Amino acid sequence: MFDTVLVANRGEIAVRVIRTLRSLGVRSVAVFSDADADARHVREADTAVRIGPAPAAESYLSVERLLEAAARTGAQAVHPGYGFLAENASFARACADAGLVFIGPPAEAISLMGDKIRAKETVQAAGVPVVPGSSGSGLTDAELADAAREIGMPVLLKPSAGGGGKGMRLVRDTASLADEIAAARREARASFGDDTLLVERWIDRPRHIEIQILADGHGNVVHLGERECSLQRRHQKIIEEAPSVLLDADTRTAMGEAAVQAARSCGYRGAGTVEFIVPGGDPSSYYFMEMNTRLQVEHPVTELITGIDLVEWQLRVAAGEQLPYGQQDIRLTGHAVEARVCAEDPARGFLPSGGTVLALHEPGGDGVRTDSGLSEGTEVGSLYDPMLSKVIAYGPDRATALRKLRAALADTVTLGVQTNAGFLRRLLAHPAVVAGELDTGLVEREADSLVAGDVPDEVYEAAAAVRLEALRPRGEGWTDPFSAPSGWRLGGEPKPVGFHLRVLDPVEYTPRGTHTVTTDQVSVTLDGVRHTFHRAADWLGRDGDAWHVRDHDPVAASLTGAAHAGADSLTAPMPGTVTVVKVAVGDEVAAGQSLLVVEAMKMEHVISAPHAGTVSELDVTPGTTVAMDQVLAVIAPHEEAE
Repeated sequence: MFDTVLVANRGEIAVRVIRTLRSLGVRSVAVFSDADADARHVREADTAVRIGPAPAAESYLSVERLLEAAARTGAQAVHPGYGFLAENASFARACADAGLVFIGPPAEAISLMGDKIRAKETVQAAGVPVVPGSSGSGLTDAELADAAREIGMPVLLKPSAGGGGKGMRLVRDTASLADEIAAARREARASFGDDTLLVERWIDRPRHIEIQILADGHGNVVHLGERECSLQRRHQKIIEEAPSVLLDADTRTAMGEAAVQAARSCGYRGAGTVEFIVPGGDPSSYYFMEMNTRLQVEHPVTELITGIDLVEWQLRVAAGEQLPYGQQDIRLTGHAVEARVCAEDPARGFLPSGGTVLALHEPGGDGVRTDSGLSEGTEVGSLYDPMLSKVIAYGPDRATALRKLRAALADTVTLGVQTNAGFLRRLLAHPAVVAGELDTGLVEREADSLVAGDVPDEVYEAAAAVRLEALRPRGEGWTDPFSAPSGWRLGGEPKPVGFHLRVLDPVEYTPRGTHTVTTDQVSVTLDGVRHTFHRAADWLGRDGDAWHVRDHDPVAASLTGAAHAGADSLTAPMPGTVTVVKVAVGDEVAAGQSLLVVEAMKMEHVISAPHAGTVSELDVTPGTTVAMDQVLAVIAPHEEAE
């Protein structure tokens, strides 16, 4: 076993890898950018090395700086985690050239399976069924469009070089092919440095099933069962579970054997995942999609039902050990479900969020595990992936695991940064999810019903209670009645104290219940019902949901709002970076025309014209960093221009 391992990643996965290194008595080396100088993975490692400024291209993606950090700290091996350079064959080769063991598959396997086009051809030759689609690499936009028309709409555009849903586009209309191909290329180039695309037939209401494999350097390959990953939003997995309720024993065996064949076909070594798309109505018809040549975000559910620490066996295999078990020794026991907690705001269309973690509580206990990179004081910015943590629950059966996970998400507190925890809790209670009737489009179809609606009165009641408490006179003795927040008036009935507050829209709220306020909690009784909230500064949280309640000054708002007519202004929907500007001041634009693209946390958001008009102001250029709600441009209506 190695003495020292450098973890070439950040956040929750770096913390996860460090935990296993510690359990094996292996010294861990963390790396960090300037944005992560005080991050949890930095504090938990045995030593840490600064590798550059905040942008990933100048730090976490810099092979030269990572290798230098390994040399400075005496590391013998590098664990790439997932994301960043985990599936980069050049990085694996560079590690080998520097005398370091890359804790992952051979560079040749990464290169082969990292190219989705070559991967499909390779596994198809090995007898593994594949999704019908385009053939050949380096297709032009026109060739991709022709292939899509030949396959028949709808189709799925996919980057050849990457995974994780980045750059994937579902196209249902041939008229939008050109725009979608251009957008997919941009996202692929930004995420993977390679804009090569392929196109595949879209399978309606599909289920996403993946098989975990483990291979050593002695010719042994086993699979550890499947994971159901059908609950997705924008092609990104958000809930995963093991095993799948869809598969019977025979189908599980057949898919497992196909995954083993796929691994053998590329000379695989270490932990990897073979992903299949499965028609929900016919589980026996499954198609290879891709192979992820790394540890997966959702690996904990497999660990919980098999009792095998996948990170430990990545390390042992990389150190030359042989797997101590064959396929007949693998047992799947119980059920596990995982939820990905991300920095995004469901109420604002799931746009990325950011901020400082002011209060944090992460669940644990019997059958509950949280893998996290957070701590109080963590700054969540727009430079990296939005996933903050994973909450995983295990039980003897699926119903128990789901119930435990819903309770764990209700117990999750991340105030200061808006997350999707409450949305995930409601999703796990959806009748179709409870029944196991899943497909990759379910979340998109049901999203509106799962997003918290209007702000409940008790939220404003709690916020007003905090403000009332701050106004109460302190000290003993006589109190001037005019200084107490009682609404007392000379010779008249008390006038209730009201507050102008804002969560989504401004309201004027007058408290009408009873309250108990502490430094970290607020309890209010309203209409005979008691409600308790976690509290930090102007944030309130309950059952996984959070509300940022701010004071609202209607006079100031009316004055500042006059500078830009709201209907004419284009504002940033999230903190991020402007990557594309398609217009200039004076340009005539049509309603709905795409004008700008803002990127944050590896996600693109297109800014379109609210109406036909003329670009009267343009305050950004490509590369401009913007804050949420910052004015980017103003479109003067045609009538005003005339």
